[in-house]
Order: sequence, then C-alpha cells, then structure tokens
Amino acid sequence: MLIFNNTTSSSSNFLLTAFPGLELAHVWISIPICCLYTIALLGNSMIVFVIITERTLHKPMYYFLSMLSAVDLSLTITTLPTVLGVLWFHSREINFKACLIQMFFIHTFSFLESSVLVAMAFDRFMAICNPLKYATVLTDMMTMVIGLVICIRQIILMLPMFLAVKNMSFHGGQELSHPFCYHPDMLKYTYTNPWVASFAGMFLQLYLTGTDLLFILFSYVLILRTVMSIVAPKKQQKALSTCVCHFCAVIIFYVPMISLSLAHRLLNNTPRVVCSILANIYLLLPPVLNPITYSLKTKTIRQAILQLFQVRGSRDPNGRGLRGRWGQSCRGLS
Repeated sequence: MLIFNNTTSSSSNFLLTAFPGLELAHVWISIPICCLYTIALLGNSMIVFVIITERTLHKPMYYFLSMLSAVDLSLTITTLPTVLGVLWFHSREINFKACLIQMFFIHTFSFLESSVLVAMAFDRFMAICNPLKYATVLTDMMTMVIGLVICIRQIILMLPMFLAVKNMSFHGGQELSHPFCYHPDMLKYTYTNPWVASFAGMFLQLYLTGTDLLFILFSYVLILRTVMSIVAPKKQQKALSTCVCHFCAVIIFYVPMISLSLAHRLLNNTPRVVCSILANIYLLLPPVLNPITYSLKTKTIRQAILQLFQVRGSRDPNGRGLRGRWGQSCRGLS
C-alpha cells in the first residue's frame, strides 16, 4: 500500500524515484508516459480479445501471441500505480511488503515473457523446418501443456527467491532508483551480505533468460539454414516474413533487460537517471511495441482488428450484430 508522503519515511519503507534531477518536470514527463501506458493497455487488450473471440485465430501461433500480450498487459498493470503515483501525486513512499510483492510480480512476468518468446521461437521452428509435423506436434492440447509448464517453471524458480528476500532486513527510508521495486536496486540497502542475494538473483536471471535466449538463437540458426536451402526467392521471403515480428519482440525485450542488469550489477558508477531511463524502457518498450508490430506486420491480426471495428460500427436497426458475416469474411480472406 502506498503512503502519500514525499518528505519523510519510516524505517520499514522505501522511497521511489522517477527521474532523478527532473522532479520539476514530472508533470510534463507524465504526458508521454501516460500515452505509452494507454497504448500498452489498449493494444495488448485488443490482441487478447481478438484472438479469443475470432475462431480463425485459434491456432498455436496466435495462442502464443495471446500469452505474450497477456504477460505484457500484466506487467504494465503491475508498474502503473507506482509510476503514476510518483509522477502525478509525488507519492514516493512505499511499504516494504508492497514493494516486495511488486518486485515479485515484475520479475515473474519478465521471466514469463522470456519463456513465451521461447515457445514462439519453437512454433516458428516447427512451421518452417518441420511443416509436415507442425499440425501433429503443436496441437491445442500441446499448446496448453506448454503454457502450463511455463507458469509452473516460473513459480518453482521465483518462490524461493521471494522467500529469501522476504526474510532479509533492509535499511529503511532509502531511495530506490526507479518508480517501482526492482530486485538489484533493493539489495543495495540490505543489512545482510548483498553479494549472496545479488549472485543468486543474477544466476537465476542468467539461467532463465540466458538459456531462453540461447534456445531462441539456436532456433533461428536452424530456421536460417532451412530458409537458405529454399531455391525460390519468394518462398524464402515469405518464410522469413513470418519471423520478423517475433525477432523484433526478442530484440526489444532482451536488449533493454541486459543493459539494465549490467548497469545495476557491473557498472556501479552509472548515473541514477540512466538506470531510471533504462528501467522504464525495459518495462514499457515491449508492451507498447509488441501489439503495434504484430498488428502492422501480421495480416490476419490486422484484418481481424479492422473487422472488429467494422462490426462495432455497423449494427442493424434491430441491434443484432454482424458476427456471422464477420466470421464468413475472415474465413474468406484466409
């Protein structure tokens, strides 16, 4: 629970910071931040809603995309209250328990996104390298199993870290470098040896995201080898075009995440404002750009969204929707 006080702090609280040195410009900075949050919330909600309601999109590729959008949506909702609280109301003080819970959800959803990107890479690998086995391997049941395994994996690995941090004692009233609670940032103010928890956190991050990234890169090596063996240039271009959105999602997720982790753990003299900017890029850039990229580059998603708006705006006088004609038109386009 946030405590609306920006001057004093009790021993069990932390002080959040948005952009150090730019406190007088918080009102103006909040305008683009709010626009980005709005795009992230509306864009990811639209992707999830369209995939759930449109039967032609009930395929493994779009199931994984809906998982990615759901994770991005959850990550956005997790950081939204404290970010806007600091920028709008100067509500900097946060209770330790609330900070711990927010930290747990931020890292859980971040690692979930990494795992979903791996599942999407496996989907592209099967579609391009083993197209004849795609339908038999990636069934609806297998997609559900993959999603369940991803969730169980995060809980098993994150719960011990959460309990370890919960049992630590911290210096109260300390300023964090971000408008949300981030594990390496909190560890700087623990009474116990921070190196142990920091090493454990970095090992967990390297194990989860590091192995995920290696698997994604290995998948793309096999995909490129298969594509290069295709003789027809148009078929090569078509095969690669199906991977463009996923490759963009991988870049905009892993590059800011690695940069922020290095800035906190290896570059101790990094200015706080740089860490704050990197953290906001890390948590806002993927939720904002992923729905835009998939909407612009994926024809079926774009058509489904356009059809959705057409149906909303074209109802008959009796109030009956045109859902049946929408489904027929989408099937005809596919």
